[in-house]
Amino acid sequence: MGLTPMMQQYISVKEKCKDCILFFRLGDFYEMFFEDAKIASRELELVLTGKDCGLSERAPMCGIPFHSANMYITKLISKGYKVAIGEQLEDPASAKGIVKRGIVKIVTPGTYTDSSFLEDTKNNYIMSIFVDKDKFGISIADVSTGEFDCTSWRLEQELIINEISKYSPKEILIQDSLDESLISHIKERFNCSFTKFEDEFFNKDAYGNLKHQFLNFREKKYDDLIVGSANGLLRYLMDTQKVSLAHIDNLNHYSVVDYMSIDVNSRRNLELTETLREKSKKGSLLWVLDKTSTAMGGRQLRRWIEQPLIDKISIEERLDSVQEFTENISVHEDLKNALKQIYDIERLVGKISTLSVNAKELIFLKNSIEKLPKVKEVLKNCKSDLLKKVYTNLDDLKDIYNILDTAISDSPSVSVKEGNIIKDGYNNNVDELRQAKSHGKEWIAKLESSEREETSIKSLKVGYNKVFGYYIEITKSNLNMVPEGKYIRKQTLANCERYITEELKEMEEKILGAEEKLINIEYELFASIRDEISKHIDRMKKSAKLLSELDCLCSFASVALEHNYCKPNVVDSGDIDIHEGRHPVVENMISVGTFVANDTKINTTDEQLMLITGPNMAGKSTYMRQVALIVIMAQIGSFVPAQDAIISICDKIFTRIGASDDLAAGKSTFMVEMWEVSNILKNATSKSLIILDEVGRGTSTYDGLSIAWSVVEYICTNKDIKCKTLFATHYHELTSLEGVINGLKNYSIAVKQIEDDIVFLRKIVPGGADQSYGIEVAKLAGLPEKVTSRAKEILEDLEKENNNEIALDSIGKASDNKDIKKDVKKKTKKDNEIVQIGFTDIKKDDFLKDICDIDIMNMTPMDCMNTLYKIIKDAKNF
Repeated sequence: MGLTPMMQQYISVKEKCKDCILFFRLGDFYEMFFEDAKIASRELELVLTGKDCGLSERAPMCGIPFHSANMYITKLISKGYKVAIGEQLEDPASAKGIVKRGIVKIVTPGTYTDSSFLEDTKNNYIMSIFVDKDKFGISIADVSTGEFDCTSWRLEQELIINEISKYSPKEILIQDSLDESLISHIKERFNCSFTKFEDEFFNKDAYGNLKHQFLNFREKKYDDLIVGSANGLLRYLMDTQKVSLAHIDNLNHYSVVDYMSIDVNSRRNLELTETLREKSKKGSLLWVLDKTSTAMGGRQLRRWIEQPLIDKISIEERLDSVQEFTENISVHEDLKNALKQIYDIERLVGKISTLSVNAKELIFLKNSIEKLPKVKEVLKNCKSDLLKKVYTNLDDLKDIYNILDTAISDSPSVSVKEGNIIKDGYNNNVDELRQAKSHGKEWIAKLESSEREETSIKSLKVGYNKVFGYYIEITKSNLNMVPEGKYIRKQTLANCERYITEELKEMEEKILGAEEKLINIEYELFASIRDEISKHIDRMKKSAKLLSELDCLCSFASVALEHNYCKPNVVDSGDIDIHEGRHPVVENMISVGTFVANDTKINTTDEQLMLITGPNMAGKSTYMRQVALIVIMAQIGSFVPAQDAIISICDKIFTRIGASDDLAAGKSTFMVEMWEVSNILKNATSKSLIILDEVGRGTSTYDGLSIAWSVVEYICTNKDIKCKTLFATHYHELTSLEGVINGLKNYSIAVKQIEDDIVFLRKIVPGGADQSYGIEVAKLAGLPEKVTSRAKEILEDLEKENNNEIALDSIGKASDNKDIKKDVKKKTKKDNEIVQIGFTDIKKDDFLKDICDIDIMNMTPMDCMNTLYKIIKDAKNF
């Protein structure tokens, strides 16, 4: 037995999309067969049936109605699958033999543009990575908006990871020959779809393809890495979308050094666009700053936060614009009101280009364009350079507005193939057919009235359906009154009979003929209008971009006015001087009390490293994140939460905060910590800002203290780094380095102790903390009094057994700098400081490490009791 002809056709089509689930159109359904059917039935919760296919066993099969396909496609794409749409390519009524079918579109996570899948204020990126020898090229596109970015740089795994983290693509194209360790590393970090191609796919006809697609493409401007990645991505988009992509017409080249570098760990730790745990927008910096009025502005703001500027002139242009809005409230409010009435022009333009726009969406476009003269009028008298540029360059698109206003009905049908989309008076043929259609319906109404009168059947009515056309319906109780000879029976129902007359049949042909012609002509006119507007895609995109930037600046002004932010003074001196700084997110999240503001003064000379000590929960991490976020806010052009601020431009920000592991990759918490610190020390420059919290806490006391000491020394003395650093630690021994290592200054979190209780004052003050208050914090966390009391007794015993001299010798081993070792010992003896490190005995040292590793905040009361019991038991063995 062999496959049936229809199944042979299915197999032939499926061969062209092996990595996709094929939606195969059969009549009013999309059917799936074999393995596709098994996957779809499981993922979409469909009934799995079977179909005779000519083989000994029935082919597994499931299906969905074609008119509701988008809902099912969205579910599959959201789960990372690709879907190929196998459509009927000819009219089944006129087909000879099997209807011709073929793939009309391939939908993938990175190319899907349905509104039910896309987030209004978040781009849907697809990325292509091309590697050759010691360099890599990256290209990134958003089909829904027409963006296409590209860059190339030296081949380093973390550089690629950092670029991916900027965009968070839903899909990545990679070479089949790409190093497996790099692919594995990317897959570990990012939850997205991957597609592999041979190297030839990226290189084939590259220059010709790019020159044809991009208006600004110049061969000498781009290296082979960019050309390869861009061509691979462009070819993939063409192969999957199978329509014109005229809105993707600009190849935007950037360099990784054009923006502040924020590695993937720092983005996560600082919670720039989503929170660390819930992955939600609320609680992130984006949540605080997003007061945008348009979807375009929301996406642009996200990009600005992901890519802070490092060019002083560009930063100041944004800041000056925000200042003008905060000082001229009427201009600010008028502009906000105008922007609120503007739809997502970027994505509307994308739909025009991909032929998926409908008439209602063109009305949205028209209504948006109608507001542009108002926007220009508001900007007319603005003084700041950036706002004057926007005013000059903003195209009001009046000619496009006139086309749409003249041609498209103000209340059109959603479907472009149902008629009612062309405005009266635009086309004579449309007007004539509408009149004929309208006249026919009037005739039908008169017929119904006259037949009732003639037959005396008051319930008689003239109806219509798509299957039987027009008919006269008479109930069973009135059948004896039906005129003989005139009425021709058409359909019998349970409670009535339906008839037709010769006269009604003739009028039906006229009415339905006019309606069908009208629908066809309206669609043809709509397509020609859409094609005419598509010639101006570049102009519409440019106006949309300017509007999105305006929206971001207005949002910054709204936030500044609402939360009393100040305009930062951006400099290149290396200084950061923040007076009364606040954490932008935390102060918005607290519901009780007010946020305690703090000063920050740091530079690259005499106050280079702030060594911050103090108990857990006192606010060290919040304070350090606060400084980093204020710097980022300043460099994206936003006002900052402070009374006043001098911010020196940073080229990179690094953070090492919190404890995490990657056990699947064989990395413990301490291994991850050391890997992150290593990345920071290798890549930081003198213009960077480093935030380090509790370095060395994941290992034994001696090891951890030695590592922390060495890291501090390396940052402060290495001429290639010597950058601004905030270093929080529980190793109070490091406070002895002030006055020994140039640029290191001690600070601590102020704590007020009342008998056995403590109060966190949340204030950063000069000088080191004298103790950790760990037991007091445990008490605040709710540990039973018997536990905390016994802990105090144990602590006293530990402190008595501490050996100061041996401890100092152990510290000294961490440093190769004999002068520093000597100075620390002298300073410690001179000031009679107590250095608390741990037991000199190895077993006791391990015992103390176990105590230090206890995470009280993540333990239940019962866990605490069990842990303390074990501590007491082990302590008795010494």
